[in-house]
Amino acid sequence: MSKTYIISGAGTGIGRAIAQNLASAGNRCVLLGRSLDKLLQTLTTLEGTNHQVLVADIRDKASLANAATQLGDVAVNGLIANSGIGGENYWGDDDRWDAIIDTNLTGTYNFVNTFLPNLRNADAEKYIVITSSVLARLGVPDYSAYCASKAGLLGLMRVWAAQYAKENILVNAICPGWVDTDMAQSGLQSIADSIGVTKQEFYDIAMQSVPLRRMSDPEEVADLVNYLVNQRSVTGQAFDINGGAVMNS
Repeated sequence: MSKTYIISGAGTGIGRAIAQNLASAGNRCVLLGRSLDKLLQTLTTLEGTNHQVLVADIRDKASLANAATQLGDVAVNGLIANSGIGGENYWGDDDRWDAIIDTNLTGTYNFVNTFLPNLRNADAEKYIVITSSVLARLGVPDYSAYCASKAGLLGLMRVWAAQYAKENILVNAICPGWVDTDMAQSGLQSIADSIGVTKQEFYDIAMQSVPLRRMSDPEEVADLVNYLVNQRSVTGQAFDINGGAVMNS
């Protein structure tokens, strides 16, 4: 049976791969993001014709409310909170702390709460999946906002899992490591520049901390999300998908 999922950050990378995966199974995808052009690019790659594009900035409650009005009272089976930004931040006039926290943490809070009524309209189990990061578990110099925001998402996930269990809303998070996306490639280049090596040289350095010695593909992450929105017994969990970079006992 076809289901409906809203995917934030659906214009690129992991979000696009998630939409492609869910659409290929016959589901309806509502693509949400800030860039209409990127969302339309994703739309052209999806199987099926019943998908929808919503342009909204998850940092802005009014923007999200407008998107929710466009969607109406449609029942939604899953909210995939995937929007996020990365990069370093440094104390001072140009500190990116607020921008990163407002997008990754507060934006996820805004997104889920805005579309929670649509989720509640669905029958049977309902799902929230949050894209956190391996850096929710590890510290990286100069990534204070990113690490803090992604760790905060795990706390938010556990609260919602406990709070909404009685409504059969299952809430989980994924913690990707290096995933071969534009954002990851930009991060590789930025760090390589900062330490004075080539991008390939830093890639080789970075993979030394990954037992599988490679990045994940976005499609592999999408497969995990697909599982999480098609099961009945897992909630309140954070799933590492990072080539073994973090192994929890």
